[in-house]
Amino acid sequence: MERRTIAPRPGWQQTVEAQGLIYPLTRYPDDSLRPYWDESAYYVFSLPEVEALEETVEELHRMCLAAADHIVTAGRFADLGITDPHVAGAVAEAWHRRAELPSVYGRFDLRYDGTGPAKMLEYNADTPTSLVEAASPQWFWMEDRFPGADQWNSLHERLVAAWRKQAPLLPPGSPLHFAHSADDELGEDLMTVAYLKETAEQAGLATDWISMEEIGWDPLSGRFVDNGLRFIRAIFKLYPWEWLTTDRFADHVLDTLDNGGGTGSTLWIEPAWKMLLSNKALLAILWELYPGHPNLLPAYLDGPRELAAGPGYVAKPLLGREGAGVTVHEPTADPAAAPAAGPAVRDEPCCYQALAPLPAFDGNHVVLGAWVVGDESAGLGIRESSGLITDEYARFLPHVIL
Repeated sequence: MERRTIAPRPGWQQTVEAQGLIYPLTRYPDDSLRPYWDESAYYVFSLPEVEALEETVEELHRMCLAAADHIVTAGRFADLGITDPHVAGAVAEAWHRRAELPSVYGRFDLRYDGTGPAKMLEYNADTPTSLVEAASPQWFWMEDRFPGADQWNSLHERLVAAWRKQAPLLPPGSPLHFAHSADDELGEDLMTVAYLKETAEQAGLATDWISMEEIGWDPLSGRFVDNGLRFIRAIFKLYPWEWLTTDRFADHVLDTLDNGGGTGSTLWIEPAWKMLLSNKALLAILWELYPGHPNLLPAYLDGPRELAAGPGYVAKPLLGREGAGVTVHEPTADPAAAPAAGPAVRDEPCCYQALAPLPAFDGNHVVLGAWVVGDESAGLGIRESSGLITDEYARFLPHVIL
């Protein structure tokens, strides 16, 4: 793994916008605009390095599924902050019927510096973004800059194949709706959903488009409807399940949930069991099930325990995106001088994960976003940040296998 600088292509902004990345710039607090898509540098990997990372990602995915099964079997929903029995029941049923429910994709965030084993930071398996830039502009950048080279990137082909394979699970005779929130101001959610809709169409599926705010409720039939008053039988939503199960229509969502077997009226993609994987409590449960695993970091739910003395820890809210609410705590310099009560435990439910500072390349802190489609490794997206937390000001950089 190596970071190399390079001159950006002339007209790069117009080029990536034409390829679906309509948010190539980020507005900073001083009102300046700086590149989000940053092709002034790129990362180089060797083929054996990528093959090893692919194996790691698929092993982590299998471990996450085993952890999800443990959560359901042991009834540990409260550890995830799921205290509503109706929601817990829906998640458990979705897990037991997962073979009947379409499930498309997810993204691991990994710490990796090219020398030691990759470490899992988290798994967003419900509403991951940065998909468009990883699948499309990044590939075309490689073809422009390094024709004949390769890239860890089979996202497009695998997404089309996943939709085609799971088409029999969709209700017949109805389009698959695609939805995002109209509150999205940058266009990232919009283009992520548009891209996934395109891959579904290439798989031969009939699709339609709607925003989450436009979904209607027909009290006479007791069903969700679209703008044309057609029943919504299947819908992909870029809208977190924790919102879907707590907003004003939550009871309708749960009461009409098609959780496999065709017993409900609306099939939601991703399915409800993805709540088990996108919750930071998963990190602590993984460490409990696989203590000492080389690709995991120690993590706990009841406090940082021994991590406070060393190596330090990161407190992560169980639910959150783009670094929101994450705090970094360096190790206690003098454990003997620490307060008798020990390190502070936050009021909100958190996961306390061992501090593994993101590696710095030329002063930039890098995190690998490793994609899973179905149950297989599918590609890589790289984000850089100025600090240790990958936040909304992170930049996306392309990569190549040489």
